[in-house]
Amino acid sequence: MSLFGDQITLIALPLLAVVALGAGPAQMGYLTAAALLPNLFLSLPAGAWADRQPEKRRIMVLADVSRAGLLLVVPVLWWTGTLSMPVLYLIAFLVGSFSLLFEVAHASLFASLVRRADYVDANTLLNGSRAASFVAGPSVGGLLVQWLSAVFALVADALTYLVSALFLTRVRVAEAPAEPGEELNGMTAGVRYVARSAVLRAVLLGATTLNLFNYIFAALFVLYLTTSLHIAPGTLGLIIGLGSIGGLLGAALAGPVSRRLGIGPTVILGFLLFPAPLILVPWVSGPHWLIFGVLVGAEFFSALGVMVLDITVGSVQTAATPHSMLAVVSGFKRTVNYGIRPIGALLGGTLGATIGVRPSLWIATVGALLGTLWVWFSPLRTMHDLPEH
Repeated sequence: MSLFGDQITLIALPLLAVVALGAGPAQMGYLTAAALLPNLFLSLPAGAWADRQPEKRRIMVLADVSRAGLLLVVPVLWWTGTLSMPVLYLIAFLVGSFSLLFEVAHASLFASLVRRADYVDANTLLNGSRAASFVAGPSVGGLLVQWLSAVFALVADALTYLVSALFLTRVRVAEAPAEPGEELNGMTAGVRYVARSAVLRAVLLGATTLNLFNYIFAALFVLYLTTSLHIAPGTLGLIIGLGSIGGLLGAALAGPVSRRLGIGPTVILGFLLFPAPLILVPWVSGPHWLIFGVLVGAEFFSALGVMVLDITVGSVQTAATPHSMLAVVSGFKRTVNYGIRPIGALLGGTLGATIGVRPSLWIATVGALLGTLWVWFSPLRTMHDLPEH
């Protein structure tokens, strides 16, 4: 429910800014940045703080209720005529902050709730839910905005967070006791632990490399499809929607494949299968039906790959991390991975303007495969079972 709400927010909040407040390109950029900034600046301290708290479930309930409350403020301000873009920036920042808190606390609650032997199966369920939210969330959010207005879509969005909080209050789990200490010490200890762990270091460096090139790709993808391949906006939405179904298949396959090949080789497979199909995007040309089919295939198999990657990497990270450091290690991972994304997007824009969009997409899609090298030359290549920390 929380993931579903995230997807509605992703479409309803920007549409509200455009439709109700007349936001322009610069203001939309500020709104997007406001929602992402907490991941860059607060992930590590939030993770260190969460590791020191005795009950991670309560943190997640607090985050859900707080997100619901913040989103419900928006319609009230709109009805009273006091809603403005600066206020919307603040709300987007706060919602992003509580979403971050939810995610870092979830890393620890997951390990308390799930047996080690079930990590991959449990991550399969969670990432299957995420894949389903990617397919249905934006569509439902768009329909809610079209039928009821963006303001009422945010009310529905807030309800999803309240339902998520209700489900979490029903969870019965014996959480590991928090270890005493200062957040600053927790942050430095978490960073040191990742740096010294061959497995965690390889996964983080591989994911960071992949994210850098993938956001070069993301910055130019829509522009290339609409201007060079002459894909209409409605067709673009259909391509992305059909491609997202691959994520559901990837979630179903990750467990069986990892049991057959081993957890490490499946991680490497995910690092390959996520970016490799996207090479078809700058390659394809010809009649419209062929371009459409190839693009759907590229999106489908890339979505399949990212689910395999996320499920196996999430399981490896949980198994390789001491319970007392799960939140801060998750926060450190988010800091690096989210920090590299705007750099990739800026680099994509610069490359596109300098050497052209299509050559830049070739660099992005081929370069993303370099992330595989970090995990190939690591213990993961021969790792069959989940690692010990």
